[in-house]
Amino acid sequence: MNWKPNVTVAAVIENDGKFLCVEEVTDDGVRFNQPAGHLECREALTEAVIREVLEETGYSFAPEALVGIYNWRNEARDITYLRFVFTGRATGHDAARPLDEGIIAARWLTLAELRERQAQLRSPMVLQCVEDWCAGKRAPLDLITHYPCR
Repeated sequence: MNWKPNVTVAAVIENDGKFLCVEEVTDDGVRFNQPAGHLECREALTEAVIREVLEETGYSFAPEALVGIYNWRNEARDITYLRFVFTGRATGHDAARPLDEGIIAARWLTLAELRERQAQLRSPMVLQCVEDWCAGKRAPLDLITHYPCR
């Protein structure tokens, strides 16, 4: 058996008490998530989260810290996710930019609104990441070392 986790990145971006989320169509119906996605081959984790935020929301993103690393197993799908969650600032928005396939819209939601939508969250990591951010969890980006391809 050749088991490998799915390595993903996500961003917790807060503005005026609201968090940037995506409303998206999934195999389980419409769900809410942070801007998130898979790490691509030869891509640094910070490059991946910048790309995913832009592709899913139209916002440019400047990562400033790592909120945490989350390991979650979706037993129903037989998939394990290893998620690196970053925080930082949205530095601009291109409202005319087409969003990734399956993304309905970018939404700014409060913590209370996320809690109210708990059954509609893509995974338990979505709320946990925001709650960890609210608790002040941060690690410096230099904790991560990326060896560029030569």
